[in-house]
Amino acid sequence: MTVYITSKHQTWRTIALFLGVLTVLSAICYYAILRLNPTSIYIGALMMCPAIASFITLKLMKRSISSLSWSLKASKYLKLSYILPVCYVAISYILIWVFGYGNFGNQNTITEWTQELGMTGYNTSVVVLVMMMLLAVVGVVKNIGSTLGEEIGWRGFFVFELRKVVSFGSTSIISGLIWSIWHWPIIWLIYNGSNQLFFHIAAFTLMIVSISIIMTYFTFKSNSLWPAALFHSVHNIFIQKIFTPLTSTNDSSSFWLDEYGIMIPFVACLFAIVFWRKAKKENL
Repeated sequence: MTVYITSKHQTWRTIALFLGVLTVLSAICYYAILRLNPTSIYIGALMMCPAIASFITLKLMKRSISSLSWSLKASKYLKLSYILPVCYVAISYILIWVFGYGNFGNQNTITEWTQELGMTGYNTSVVVLVMMMLLAVVGVVKNIGSTLGEEIGWRGFFVFELRKVVSFGSTSIISGLIWSIWHWPIIWLIYNGSNQLFFHIAAFTLMIVSISIIMTYFTFKSNSLWPAALFHSVHNIFIQKIFTPLTSTNDSSSFWLDEYGIMIPFVACLFAIVFWRKAKKENL
């Protein structure tokens, strides 16, 4: 019993150390983003903070970086980590288009894609299809370089530490809430001065906690951080680079669209309930 209590206290100290280091590193990046200029290089540095914080924590706790969940034995969870975000994002935007909260075919985006691909004169459908295919493959692979910086820390380290002391459900919710709060300054930057700031924070938080449940499930089932890194990249690309740019907006769109509207969080939450029940049934 004494050994168990000591181990539990040690785990909580490790978690506290990780969060403390992460807070300091993130504060530096957020200062640059909020006070200097919100450029991609500063945001990229912010996304590296969870990984760096986990490395520093492991070093201070005299544990090896190789102890992180680097390996991957079952490719099944990589496939699912690609398919699932495509499904809930596609369903969300189809509902948005059907109910008129936005419309498929933003001409400005299509024009930009046509110029970027050098496909002037080609049929619009061909341009959209080619760009979507390139983003779905090349874009996702390139973006993993960024999402890996987060996922080494969140799913490669943090959730495994939390699971030592709390249940799967608590691990998913706690990690999801902290992951969401970590993003809040970005939402403040985007919507500061808007009367919908708190709505967008709430919607984003629901989405993050929902996908945290799914990603934590895949992480524990695969015992690897790679499915989460892929899931995160696919989620980002299909929302930020494909479906949101392709949607022309109207007066009600900001309430429904993107990661800060309500449709994706709602649909993702339904998916999360399924995986919550699966984890409970499997005693994960």
